[in-house]
Amino acid sequence: MLAAARRELLLDRLTRDRRIVAKEIAAELDLSEDSIRRDLRELAAEGLLTRVYGGAVPASPAVADYGARTSIASDSKERVAAAAAKLVQPGSTVILDGGTTTLAVVGRLPRSLECTIVTHSPTIAVALVDHAAEVILIGGRLFRHSMVASGAAAVEAANRINADLFLLGVTGIHPTTGLTTGDADEAAMKRVLAARAAETYALGSAEKVGAASPHQVLPLDAVTGLVLDARSDAISLARLRETGVRIVESG
Repeated sequence: MLAAARRELLLDRLTRDRRIVAKEIAAELDLSEDSIRRDLRELAAEGLLTRVYGGAVPASPAVADYGARTSIASDSKERVAAAAAKLVQPGSTVILDGGTTTLAVVGRLPRSLECTIVTHSPTIAVALVDHAAEVILIGGRLFRHSMVASGAAAVEAANRINADLFLLGVTGIHPTTGLTTGDADEAAMKRVLAARAAETYALGSAEKVGAASPHQVLPLDAVTGLVLDARSDAISLARLRETGVRIVESG
């Protein structure tokens, strides 16, 4: 089979099954696993998939820059935001991650809700100006891709916070790779924030469910639950349910 035909088959199989197992494809095509892995490396370099141990999974489109992400799956993000906002209780202390889905959560919070919101996102902080909630903004080096503070100063400040709830934004939610994002430093900051909260829920609009990015934030069993769009890919949702993780479905 020519390389072009193999690429097409691999991408079709990824769309159908939401994953590729290199060993199985190699046996099916009577090729070496090295040949399949080489194809997967090339496809990953083009951003068409994310390589994982033993094969590949869909690449998340949510790794685009902040401005571009505002137009991706906006309806799905609103559905997830509506469900996530219900987790925020009066009088609680909540950490809001950066990102377009958590920004949508702010829009769903009652403006009269009295609580404390901690965030390392200046965008989130500005969106809360007209809310009754007390806002604590964590400072640090601005990571422009996601419009959040990062670095040593941000980590030090975050380690002084104790919260009831952390609403975590990620770019990929997959039953095998867990919760992932596109930047190693950003992933580390998210882990610090998760460690400061009694409960952590990861938010996943449809384009993130069943997809993966290069850097793991946390495994699925390290969070309290997932808030997902019920209209996400059915195969991916079923596989996530099989892991036993708690799932709050919206829509």
